Amino acid sequence: MRVFVTYEIPDFGLRMLREKFELDVYTGEEFLTKEEMIERAKKADAMVAHLRDPIDAQFIQSLEKMKIIADYAVGYNNIDVQVATERGIYVTHTPGVLTEATADIAFALILAVARRIVESDKFVRDGKFVGWKPKLMLGYDLYGKTLGIIGMGRIGQAVARRALGFGMNIVYHNRNRLPQEVESEFKARYLSVDELISTSDFVSLHTPLTKETFHMIDAEKIARMKPNAIIVNTARGPVIDEQALYEALKERKIAGAGFDVYENEPKLTPGLEKLDNVVLLPHIGSATYETREKMSQIVALNIIEALEGRIPPNLVPEQKSKFSK
Repeated sequence: MRVFVTYEIPDFGLRMLREKFELDVYTGEEFLTKEEMIERAKKADAMVAHLRDPIDAQFIQSLEKMKIIADYAVGYNNIDVQVATERGIYVTHTPGVLTEATADIAFALILAVARRIVESDKFVRDGKFVGWKPKLMLGYDLYGKTLGIIGMGRIGQAVARRALGFGMNIVYHNRNRLPQEVESEFKARYLSVDELISTSDFVSLHTPLTKETFHMIDAEKIARMKPNAIIVNTARGPVIDEQALYEALKERKIAGAGFDVYENEPKLTPGLEKLDNVVLLPHIGSATYETREKMSQIVALNIIEALEGRIPPNLVPEQKSKFSK
């Protein structure tokens, strides 16, 4: 059986797959085009896809033997799950494994924007630091401030744990309110999105991308934020209306923002890169050696289970009832 990997993943998972199957692993630096991926995937029995791969209806309809599309990610909005399900193709992802790594990045962005870390680093490298000054690179405290978390799942809760260590107050919004014991654990208060936006000093986004969450943070929501508020996004780019946020940041209507994901990734909203009150990361939320290796192991296990005639353990939620044992 043949497994197509659209872009090379860590060796651990590839070794697991190579022991059992023939591998076609793309190792180039430039990404394959959609047409090139289709040509290599249509004869494969399984494929490892990535978030940037457009596995849409046209792509899926071209597949002749495919049994499983294993996304090397937690999110899977790049795949038309409905069409894959209709074709009897498993779709899997890698849930749970990147919780702590992504929470670290979210909190790193909060600190970096609040304390102007990147801007200060450049200031020193450019030879502009001539000595301590009372008003040099003034930023914002975290201690005693309110952190609003939108999406209080595994990653959101991991961010809350970190915030408690910094003496922050936690408010949150979630599709479903958390049990009382969980709220007590994080000393967290449940609010509507509008209430959270208007009362938080920091806002951290951890919601999946759905029809309901597309542009959840729009111009109206941004206008409700405090003038000293900072927002960070490690969820999905289109959760924010990036143009509206850019305008607010440029006009200093809010204090700053941190991005690890973008609405039109990898493209930025023009001008965003010129602002000194933002920190821009290249989608590295899960980018630790340990996490990416574990993701490769999960992807390989999903494929092995599927190609050996068993239901893979990490089906996307939409398929769990369809392919239940």
